[in-house]
Amino acid sequence: MTKTDAMAEHFDVLIIGAGLSGIGAAWRLQQERPGTSYAILEARAAIGGTWDLFRYPGVRSDSDMFTLSYPFRPWQGDRSLASGDSIRQYIRDTADEGGITPHIRFSAKVLAADWTADHWTVRLADGGALTCNFLYACAGYYDYARGHQPEFAGLGDFAGRFVHPQSWPADLDHAGTRVVVIGSGATAVTLVPAMAETAAHVTMLQRSPSYLTVLPGRDVVADLLRRRLPAPVAHKMARAKNILLSQGFYQLARRRPERVKAILRRFAVRHLADPAYVDEHFSPAYQPWDQRLCVIPDGDLFEAIKAGRASMVTDHIDRFVPEGIRLRSGRVLSADVVVSATGLSLLPIGGVTLTVDGRPVDPGQCVAYRGVMLSGVPNFAYCIGYTNASWTLRADLSHRYVCRLLTFLDRNGYVSATPRETPGIRRPLLDLTSGYVQRALDRFPRQGDRDPWTVRQNYLLDVLTTPRADVRRDMTFTRSTAGVLEEIR
Repeated sequence: MTKTDAMAEHFDVLIIGAGLSGIGAAWRLQQERPGTSYAILEARAAIGGTWDLFRYPGVRSDSDMFTLSYPFRPWQGDRSLASGDSIRQYIRDTADEGGITPHIRFSAKVLAADWTADHWTVRLADGGALTCNFLYACAGYYDYARGHQPEFAGLGDFAGRFVHPQSWPADLDHAGTRVVVIGSGATAVTLVPAMAETAAHVTMLQRSPSYLTVLPGRDVVADLLRRRLPAPVAHKMARAKNILLSQGFYQLARRRPERVKAILRRFAVRHLADPAYVDEHFSPAYQPWDQRLCVIPDGDLFEAIKAGRASMVTDHIDRFVPEGIRLRSGRVLSADVVVSATGLSLLPIGGVTLTVDGRPVDPGQCVAYRGVMLSGVPNFAYCIGYTNASWTLRADLSHRYVCRLLTFLDRNGYVSATPRETPGIRRPLLDLTSGYVQRALDRFPRQGDRDPWTVRQNYLLDVLTTPRADVRRDMTFTRSTAGVLEEIR
């Protein structure tokens, strides 16, 4: 180490992010590697990550809590599709119960991490630095600083309030106002029914429709199991049921898209009782699961439309005018409040700048190793979830893999492990056509066309293979002999 590094506080593992992934990683680390020294570096002042960031009306999960929650701590809430507040509290309670909270360094934003010889030096925004043997980025892939915001002509002329859901103003009172929500994704379909409860009227303005699926807010099967069985057993059974159902529906959508289109249309028609309205506003041009399906608990969006509290408009924005939004069709949507639910911005590894022995690392030029590590980057892992299932399902597999790798290094006296890319076809890491994904593809690692360089979107296959994956395959290790690093393949 350099003199500066030697003065820095040192840990076996540093985890970036105290959200759902980071707290889960710490729990697994404590459980499977007791005695490992670690700290969690959290840029914000609170636990929760995404669930602490998003505070817009109605914010909730669109994944069921029996798969989004941790497998080691059963979800006890009464809602399967839970509110953001209850998820945030669940993460906090998990950290407290596991003795993890004292390990968290709040307001510790990581700017850069530099690998030299046998350790990482992690540099913070406040000028401080820490060192570690292994660095694990659990910061998700959203840009917390800003969401995606298109340029709208005439926005400065608008006389009302213009907000983005990611930066929801605490002083905004929309009761009795006319609201337009721009967007057709998960945030928009959450906001519309929530705001429609008190607004004079809410209009959802979309350029093109998205696929929506209706799911019950409560899981009646899980409730029955919890009344009859011990909590851990009931949780496992409900979790298994929901995994099988969601994976089965995904496979059906990819193999029989026309059948799934018909099913989703039937749900919408059943709620709205207006086939023409459904065909105009809820019939996307793409195939199901080319983009992530939007979930509407208990059909709340459809019910708000049916009750007249909300409505849909499918058109393009021409420009903003003082009284609202003028569309290409010439129609003007009057609005007191406009919510720009136009999407998120993605940011790989929390925006941390990596260097290896002085060489800058461009994540977009790396290849994902088992969906956990980066080619050419030693002793570094990152956590990323599934696009077709709950984030935590893959996250927990990643945590367990990292623990296995660390144990392997210790048992063999190795200092580092570096994935060594093998020749093959490169393709995008994320397989969705959604705008927020496509805008950031070149910034994210690629994946290959064969194991261990593929990133499967199949939990049932991953849960069987990842715990048994050969940590030696396509990996270069180093061992320190008499102070000299020896490379081992």
